[in-house]
Amino acid sequence: MKWNKAALGVLAVGAAATLALAGCSSSGGGDTSAGSGGSKAYKLAFVQGVAGDQFYITMQCGIQDAAKAAGATVTTQGPQKFDPTLQKPIVDSVVASHPDALLVAPTDATAMQAPIAAAKAAGIKVILVDTTLSDPSVAESQISSDNKAGGAAAFKAIQQAHPDGGKVLVVSVDPGITTTDQREQGFKAAAAADPKFQYLGVQYSHNQPATAAQIVTAALAKDPDIVGIFAANLFAAQGSATGIQQAGKKGITLVGFDAGPDQMNQLKEGQVQALIAQQPGTIGKDGVEQALNALQGKTVTPKITTGFTIITKDNMDSAEGKDAAYKSSCN
Repeated sequence: MKWNKAALGVLAVGAAATLALAGCSSSGGGDTSAGSGGSKAYKLAFVQGVAGDQFYITMQCGIQDAAKAAGATVTTQGPQKFDPTLQKPIVDSVVASHPDALLVAPTDATAMQAPIAAAKAAGIKVILVDTTLSDPSVAESQISSDNKAGGAAAFKAIQQAHPDGGKVLVVSVDPGITTTDQREQGFKAAAAADPKFQYLGVQYSHNQPATAAQIVTAALAKDPDIVGIFAANLFAAQGSATGIQQAGKKGITLVGFDAGPDQMNQLKEGQVQALIAQQPGTIGKDGVEQALNALQGKTVTPKITTGFTIITKDNMDSAEGKDAAYKSSCN
């Protein structure tokens, strides 16, 4: 596949196939039934990875729309940081309230195993959305993007911009987050296949844009010949763009993951050269569908992988680009 500028502008990557949303409570639907025979309106709970990220806002919108259409109700909560010590009490509280189903984005594959297993033990149907667990068997279904393919696509964008090769860096969140770990793995594997590129490894910003900026300025001071940076989530992209700006560097290709309003603005202004947009609304709708299937004794799809779209300055104002951009609210 050729990754020239025009190709990037129109590429919508379907795959057989990070953070974080306004921590709020919301309801979808009225009194119509989500159960068989019109006898029950199911209660769903959504625990996102973090409050304030448009990725999870867009997912919440998809969940609310699907729940409303099915006559179910849904409440949404999330921690202020992508942190299992903050997410665990929320999950514990949700389990105590005993909804019919829990849609949850685990903030750590290991640390959130026991709290989410407790939901299953309590008879709550568990659906993993976006991130997963070390042992996902506690869930009826897990739904996420093809994050390894997304990471590989990020490298391809840099490779196309710099055919002579060079040094490349990944700025991620924290180790142990399945989605961002997979993005880094996909990027690393793709970089390893081209000997013209030197992979400098991954550094972690702990979901703090200021930390990502510091990482990038320090990396550019050490390796001023870096040609490309892959920022594995929204906050990493924000901070990496700032770091490049502060270092006064030109010609570096920055590829971000996710497509919130701030990132779309960065793309418009040329601070980011490409964005890999997931389909969080689709993840949310699929999550509700699988939860209701499990509750109604219907066939459940154990694993669903959604696609993504490459957005560049060339296609950001097209119908495709606008549809792929994330929402700031569900209103």
